[in-house]
Amino acid sequence: MSEASTPEPSASPPPASRRHGAARDWRKLQAQLATPLRGLRARWQEYGPQALAALLAAVIGALQLRAQIAPLLGAWQRFEQYGAPALLQIATLLALPRMLLGLGLILMAFALLTRARVAWVISLLLALFSAGLALGRTHSASPVFVGGAALILLLLFYARHFRRSSLAASSIFALLSVGGLLAYGVLGSLWFGAGFDPPIRDLSGAFYFSIVTMSTVGYGDIVPHSVEARMFTVSLIVLGITVFATTLSVVIGPLVGGSIKRVLEGRMQKSQRQNHYVIIGMSSLALTLWQQLRLRNVPVTVIVAPGRPLPYPEDADRVEGDPTRDSVLREAGVAQAKAVFALREDDAENAFVVLAVKELAPGVRTIAAVNDAQHLNKIRRVQPDVLFAPQVLGSDLLVRRLFNEPVDEGTVDKLLFQ
Repeated sequence: MSEASTPEPSASPPPASRRHGAARDWRKLQAQLATPLRGLRARWQEYGPQALAALLAAVIGALQLRAQIAPLLGAWQRFEQYGAPALLQIATLLALPRMLLGLGLILMAFALLTRARVAWVISLLLALFSAGLALGRTHSASPVFVGGAALILLLLFYARHFRRSSLAASSIFALLSVGGLLAYGVLGSLWFGAGFDPPIRDLSGAFYFSIVTMSTVGYGDIVPHSVEARMFTVSLIVLGITVFATTLSVVIGPLVGGSIKRVLEGRMQKSQRQNHYVIIGMSSLALTLWQQLRLRNVPVTVIVAPGRPLPYPEDADRVEGDPTRDSVLREAGVAQAKAVFALREDDAENAFVVLAVKELAPGVRTIAAVNDAQHLNKIRRVQPDVLFAPQVLGSDLLVRRLFNEPVDEGTVDKLLFQ
């Protein structure tokens, strides 16, 4: 009988291989976790601060209104029953500031979502007043005080995040200012109504006197006689002039100043386009290159086709037009540029761009992208300084990596420079 052959034990991997395998798995796990974390961080930077600030403002405003709705409804019922004297006997004036603060914060919650600078300023002031009134009234850390303090800290920490000039936020500010001043004028007129001739005893008379005084028309049919009524009238005139002037500057100013600013910025950018890089195209490669150059604080100008959605941010220095035209290239400062990247999605267009740049500025370095490897030899004939073919470069580097061939700076230069 033949002896049964015993199987040989399988060879276990050496400890060094296991360590390398574990390290490789750990790096792979880190890369898999880093991708969603970077996505969450980017989403927070784009939407998080304004969304959280708007939520806090809305919650604080709702808390302010909730505490004042019942007293104000009761005051209004007594006012309808007994007239203006009942308004003087209740604490409506004490409740009005909190009511206005609550309404203002709710309005600013919508404006904060636009990242408007005006909304940031108004919300910060309203949060300061809300926290101060809450602390003075309760002498403790009430929900309104805690929310106001949190909103103040959030707005101060993310102050640079709110930079936009928003016409909607400016309009809300104007409406809030005019509405608050009108409420001040109507209630003050009723409060000091006995000091006027004839006396102001109803809402229609108080509203009429407030509008006439705020607009500085002054028909003279209602005249203040007492010292208190005169001082109130003076304050209403001063506040009316201030609010209307501020409203005009806030709402109309951006409309007029925006056009002037765009013209001046365009001229300044044109004069400052020196020792910069010019990217021609709107491909994903062009956008990625723009982002990498901006991370290094390098001045970049992009030339894009008109009438198409732009992948670049609004603050990108861009020129719209045909990049093969000399006027467009001059506007982009190609003659003063360090290098020009032809990164359009059409290889023929990239070839024409290289020819146009070499004709206008022969000494400027040109880098052309080749989207189809079959066009490599054709585009090489226009003699760009650097010819970048992602398919050829990627496949060559991958093969060298698979066969453990060296990939150094000389290898990359050999693949890029023609």
